Amino acid sequence: MSGSNKIDVRVDNLLVRFTPTPAVDLEEAVERLGGVVNGDVIIKMLDAPRATLIIDAEGRIIVHGTHRIEAARAAAKEMLLRMGRDDSGLVTELGPIVASFDFGETVPIHNIRSNLGSGTSSVDERLGCLRIEDSRHDLELLIWPNGRCVALNARHPNMVAMSAVHWKSKFADKKSLKA
Repeated sequence: MSGSNKIDVRVDNLLVRFTPTPAVDLEEAVERLGGVVNGDVIIKMLDAPRATLIIDAEGRIIVHGTHRIEAARAAAKEMLLRMGRDDSGLVTELGPIVASFDFGETVPIHNIRSNLGSGTSSVDERLGCLRIEDSRHDLELLIWPNGRCVALNARHPNMVAMSAVHWKSKFADKKSLKA
């Protein structure tokens, strides 16, 4: 792979859990917010900011469907304000993110797979991509032949960028990109 090592990472989905004090009462969330009971959680969709809120059995708020922490916090704050509460004392925990990037050139995934050997990678025939378990950066990469990549279970966009540069360099070193 030639060219610059600069890779632009886009966060597609961020999962954030907020713990309010006191915890959110599930019955109140159904009554005041119109949340929907689904097993032992309450689900509420917001339009502005666009997000899915899940209130777990412990009264914590999980925000799904945003791509920035500021948007996730705004969604949690919106929910608390609708319940007549403020967001002071809200504890934030970051969960896994889904991010994407592009290598900027085609990637012969079968060549790469054979050069990497077994253990860290496999071809996903259903999706038509190469799956790489990146233990160094603690994430999973899905790489398509057109160079498009998705990182799953990442902890930070910077880790995704470091993984992308690492694998791009590794593919070039192994000359995996020659047909």
